[in-house]
Amino acid sequence: MKIVLTCLFGLESLVRDDLTSIGYDCSNISVSDGSVTLNADDDDWESDVARVNMWTRRAERVLFEVGSFPAKQFEELFDGASRLPWDDFIPEGYAFIINGYSRKSKLFGISACQSLVKKAIVKSLCRARGLRADGIIAEDAAKGVVRVNFGIVNDVVSIMIDTSGEGLHKRGYRPLTHEAPIRETLASGMVSLARYKPYGAEALADPFCGSGTILIEAAMMACNIAPGKNRHFSYESLPYIGEYARKKAYEEALSLEDSERPDDCYFFGSDIDPKAIESSIRNAKAAGVDGHIRFNVADAATRTPSSFESITGFKRTMVITNPPYGGRLMTVEEAYDIYKMISSLYLTSKGTCKPGMRLSVISPDDSFEEATGHKADKRVKLYNGNIKCQLNNYFKLNRD
Repeated sequence: MKIVLTCLFGLESLVRDDLTSIGYDCSNISVSDGSVTLNADDDDWESDVARVNMWTRRAERVLFEVGSFPAKQFEELFDGASRLPWDDFIPEGYAFIINGYSRKSKLFGISACQSLVKKAIVKSLCRARGLRADGIIAEDAAKGVVRVNFGIVNDVVSIMIDTSGEGLHKRGYRPLTHEAPIRETLASGMVSLARYKPYGAEALADPFCGSGTILIEAAMMACNIAPGKNRHFSYESLPYIGEYARKKAYEEALSLEDSERPDDCYFFGSDIDPKAIESSIRNAKAAGVDGHIRFNVADAATRTPSSFESITGFKRTMVITNPPYGGRLMTVEEAYDIYKMISSLYLTSKGTCKPGMRLSVISPDDSFEEATGHKADKRVKLYNGNIKCQLNNYFKLNRD
């Protein structure tokens, strides 16, 4: 059974790491643009679906593949979809919804493809349930809903069933109240891409913490708290996977968690908006890491390297932040002023890190580099929603 994890572009290697960290072998994992595929054991793939949903920090959705086949014409799409064993995966009475996409393929009319796949599924179910070929399949969303997704890439069709329901970035600890929040999946990815190692000789700080997402994700990683612990998934309503699979995954998550409060302050966040800090504190508590993060209200301009040391007690600080930027919360000119302020606080005039500092800033494209005149030591292309961004990592010290 192929289990497919979709993700934001730029996070694919981290999704693979999510899988290997919970015991899956690299030889069973393949990576492509925007997705990672796990070849699961046919005898226990249902448990794998539950574990992957529970543990993946950087994926957006988890699906399993019903089948794949080549198709360049609508007739081939219909025939291929109708041959799949839909009666095994769509329980009687359940409603089913079709969504999909097409890339670099002759079949590109999505609405037409959706309609055709729906008709093909109805034909397959009628055949399996002893109904006439032109019979009607009753659908009742109150009983349950199966979300079917198709992808057509290079004239090859893959048809899958979504097992996540709401996107996996919705961990369950953060209500959508703060303006322009960063996705939890992206925040977690930024922490790893910045190469922050928790419980070492370096504190992690965010002077534009907003709803606290970057720090909360980092603390959850440090405590090995499963990102899916506080939410439910659509697979629980599917009788061939069910609630028991989630219960097993949940019990495993609890057994591997280590959320003992440390003596030192490894995670610190501030924001100029008192309401944002109130939200951060609530979110950290809901995520189970409120004892690990210190928040307070402050202007980011006051967060100097020495202020971090006085707050955390660490001589080294890693700043990872998602400051407001043009087109999101302010004008481009205002965003550039913020970038220059960040640079003056943590970088030298040569663009190297000030003593005791490392810096990682996400910005649209290369706008941070353009505003500050300092090229990042390492750049990573990412997407924040539909906005093409760049993670700018600075780690080199001035050796002069």
